[in-house]
Order: sequence, then structure tokens, then C-alpha cells
Amino acid sequence: MENVSNVDRIESIKSLQSTLRKLENALSQMSHNGKNTTLVKKRLKAVNIGLAMLENVWNLRNHHFFKEDIEEAHDVLTSLFPSMEKIYAKSKAGSPQRTLLERRIKALKFAVQAIAGSTGNKQ
Repeated sequence: MENVSNVDRIESIKSLQSTLRKLENALSQMSHNGKNTTLVKKRLKAVNIGLAMLENVWNLRNHHFFKEDIEEAHDVLTSLFPSMEKIYAKSKAGSPQRTLLERRIKALKFAVQAIAGSTGNKQ
């Protein structure tokens, strides 16, 4: 994790912050419409923990999450890869969607690595 360039670090943190905002907006809309929000809440928590773990590793910021929550976040974030990679494969080369997905996948991979390193789990 220490060999990650500053550009990748900044892009990854911005990508996870953007993902958090999107999930917060989705949660708000779903709550307003009376829809089931369980999955969105789980993903929101996982991305929040992933971002905190990156901030902890790269910027030495403390986090307040319990080991059980961190381990659950690892599982939730890992479960996102198959669908994201499928969407990525269908996206057009050079499109804004593909660029966004590249950054998001990279950021999530870094977050999973940071979580795995903090819990002593192998990647």
C-alpha cells in the first residue's frame, strides 16, 4: 500500500467520497419513497469504513470502527467487484462511465487491501 502514487491516492479518496455521496442520495430517495434500504445502508457503511481505512493507512487518520464492522465491510466491498467488472466490460473504451468505473474499482481494491492489512487477513 505504501507504493501507491499520490495521484492514485487522491483519485481513490475522491472516488470513494463520490460513491458515499451517491449512496447517501440513494438512501434519502429510497427512504422518502418507502423502499427497502437495507442493502444501500450496508453498502454505505462499507464504503465509509473503506474510506476511513484508506485515510488511516495513507494519511494516518484514526478511525472509530470495530473489528467486526471492518470485517463485514471487507465482505461487502469484495462482493461488489463481480457486478462492477461486468458493467466495466460492457462500457465503451474512453467513455466517462468507463473512467469512473476504473477509478471506483481501483479505489475499492485499495480499500479492501487496507482493510485486509488492518485485520491481518490475506488478500
